[in-house]
Amino acid sequence: MTLEAKSPITGMILAGGRSIRMGQDKAFIEVDGIPIILRIFAVLDRLFPETIIVANEEEPYGKLGIPVYSDLIPGQGALGGLYTGLVRSTFSYAFCVACDMPFLSHPLIHYLLGKIDQYDAVVPHTSDGLQPLHAIYSKKCVEPIRHVLELGITKVVDVYPLIRLGIVDEKEFLALDPEKRSFTNVNTPEDLQMIQKKRASH
Repeated sequence: MTLEAKSPITGMILAGGRSIRMGQDKAFIEVDGIPIILRIFAVLDRLFPETIIVANEEEPYGKLGIPVYSDLIPGQGALGGLYTGLVRSTFSYAFCVACDMPFLSHPLIHYLLGKIDQYDAVVPHTSDGLQPLHAIYSKKCVEPIRHVLELGITKVVDVYPLIRLGIVDEKEFLALDPEKRSFTNVNTPEDLQMIQKKRASH
């Protein structure tokens, strides 16, 4: 695939989680004074002609000026959100990211985009394992996802045996993101405190 200034791909932010461990909506937690979801949007908007949010409820996100879609199949977790995003996406591929990842790397995403030609999904693999919520998916995944959901399965990785999966190991992209900050999640108040300490020490 030839990459252009803006690749014909949808940016998809999954904001459907209940944020139980954080105690508040993670998407609106501020890092360096900017809500995480807007930090994510700033990166995706540079890369893609379309960015959408998928959420359990549209209302909290409507004020952002970004198209918001509620889950087509409610209560199915991240996999249900991915399904909704792919159905609603204008383009054949979508870059999917969780709403609590504040340090996306433009060069790393660009690198992953260059891998999609042969696959239905391209997923990074780090020392922590696969990163299904920082990955690219094709609309060809829609039917396999629906099949898995109908079986009562809601883990994204359980779709992988049913599709053409491209795994990109961290040794390939570590030079683009040496600290693997792209995969940092803000799940708990402790995560946020750790990030704030690191930011303050730099």
